[in-house]
Amino acid sequence: MEKQEIRTFGRRHGKKLSARQSALIDNLLPTLQPTHGDILEIGFGAGEHVRFLAKSNPKSTIIGAEPFMNGVASLLSAITDEKTNRVLDEYKNIRIWADDVRDFLRTTDSKFNQIWVLHPDPWPKARHEKRRLLSAEFLNTLSRYLATDGEIIIGTDHWEYFDWILDQIKNTDLTATIADIEIIQTRYQHKNKAGTENPKYLILRR
Repeated sequence: MEKQEIRTFGRRHGKKLSARQSALIDNLLPTLQPTHGDILEIGFGAGEHVRFLAKSNPKSTIIGAEPFMNGVASLLSAITDEKTNRVLDEYKNIRIWADDVRDFLRTTDSKFNQIWVLHPDPWPKARHEKRRLLSAEFLNTLSRYLATDGEIIIGTDHWEYFDWILDQIKNTDLTATIADIEIIQTRYQHKNKAGTENPKYLILRR
């Protein structure tokens, strides 16, 4: 019997979507289904950093993967004209996978220059540790989708999770650098549920 994958994310739906958001999900989202990309962000939240990547890398295809439909709706709202619901020119290089990123990876032969994972759920309770996304197994999976000089960039404000990730990396083919970088402030960074001063970042390379 095939082993069932453990779900690494929480709820799929939150508060009720607006009529415009529902229309964008029904009509626009299917047209943004990704096949190949250059940069991948996993768990993009409300999509602030995906939009930043799109503007900063206009010649690259940016793929955002997010299973939480309210976050997907927020990104769709932000990248479209409010009157026409058409994608704005500066965001036409964005593609969206509105489900578990592992399902997308099984469908693509992309080699990414960058894979971003910012503020993943730390699942802080001991009984939930198996739900943590950035296990050695998953990091080894991501490694297979990196371009020759590609990087995995991880950010978290949860120190225990940060140390746990470092321990997981020991069982991968990746090397880690603790990085001092600045990125745009996302909604989840502002929440800072761990109550720490600043996020910590890792850059992983093969």
